[in-house]
Amino acid sequence: MKTLIKNIKSLVQVEDKKRLAVCGEDMAKLPSIDNAYLLVNDDKIEDFGTMNDCPKEKFDKEIDAKNRFVLPSFCDSHTHLVYSGSREIEYIDKIKGLSYEEIAKRGGGIVNSALRVQKASEEELYDDAMQRLNSMIKMGTGAVEIKSGYGFTTEAELKMLRVIKKLKENSPLTIKSTFLGAHGVPLEYRDNVDGFVDKVINEMIPKVAQENLAEFIDVFCDKGFFTVEQTDRMLFAGMKYGLKPKIHANELDYSGGIEVGVKYNALSVDHLEYTGKKEIACLKASQTMPTILPGAAFFLNMKYCPARDMIMAGLPIAMASDFNPGSSPSGNMQLILTFACVNYKLTPQEALNATTMNSAYAMDVVDELGSICKGKKANFYITKDIPTIEYMPYFYGENKIDRVFLNGKEIV
Repeated sequence: MKTLIKNIKSLVQVEDKKRLAVCGEDMAKLPSIDNAYLLVNDDKIEDFGTMNDCPKEKFDKEIDAKNRFVLPSFCDSHTHLVYSGSREIEYIDKIKGLSYEEIAKRGGGIVNSALRVQKASEEELYDDAMQRLNSMIKMGTGAVEIKSGYGFTTEAELKMLRVIKKLKENSPLTIKSTFLGAHGVPLEYRDNVDGFVDKVINEMIPKVAQENLAEFIDVFCDKGFFTVEQTDRMLFAGMKYGLKPKIHANELDYSGGIEVGVKYNALSVDHLEYTGKKEIACLKASQTMPTILPGAAFFLNMKYCPARDMIMAGLPIAMASDFNPGSSPSGNMQLILTFACVNYKLTPQEALNATTMNSAYAMDVVDELGSICKGKKANFYITKDIPTIEYMPYFYGENKIDRVFLNGKEIV
């Protein structure tokens, strides 16, 4: 089936040749074609250009996108959206001044979510997660990485990963799965963290690999969680089973997480509130994508990652939602655009590069998603009648998307 989108006000994030990422000053550039058409053949992008060159033949479906923009779908490269229940009571604790670490030490935070996940059935977790995914689709997301990590036991971690596998099979979204067994330390291991690390290495990772439940392995390498040495051991063990490394790093302090991530050629290092000249230099010499999670920093009222310093140093940056029940309870990537511009001083063009091309790299799908390019998967959306591309982050709080296409099919 062929679908023609014609009279597009501007076709955004186009490329003639596939790129891996957008770096440094190039992040301010957003290649676009005004008065454009887009031709989709089944689930792939077949052609695009100006209306002067638009094919004249009849197609199976034609859509007039007058006064509307067409953009590639967002790629959300960091989420924890398989969970049970909410944590709004901890939200009140945060308002009253308790820190992330204080809440965790008294059994809240990740421990709270872990207890809920352990009690929930696969069916309950699946139904809740699918509702969240469908909401994200309406807001423009076309690909999402989902982590485990609210299990703490081998059985619960495997349960979460099986739910993610089922979501992959039934959702039109492109989904990547990450094993995050080392998301926190169970209460019974608080005095024996190395013992829990041994369990992750010797019990959890082999079973995850045996059932082929994940593409990536992640570790929360930060103050109060896992050390560089412990992270090193778990990443090395995961790689032996074919799991690509990703890292939660430097959210709470200068943890060394960035350096150990780069050491193992991690696909991305995420959070990065505590990033200085040494860490930037380390990233500059690597192929690892620095990924910022604006929703978490906003919700926890944390310091902001030095995004502008990173771009000025020539680095690429990606941005993702960190959708989770405790520190970023939203999967709205349009809101991430706004945070990127207001809190991190990115231009709208830089923000869109961070949430499409670079976030596609951060979840290892840039070869097929993240831009409008011939041969790539036809994941894109048509905006409402908006005046400029800058309007996307500017007019926050309302969905600016009219129609959504995933795998070449209109979903919304």
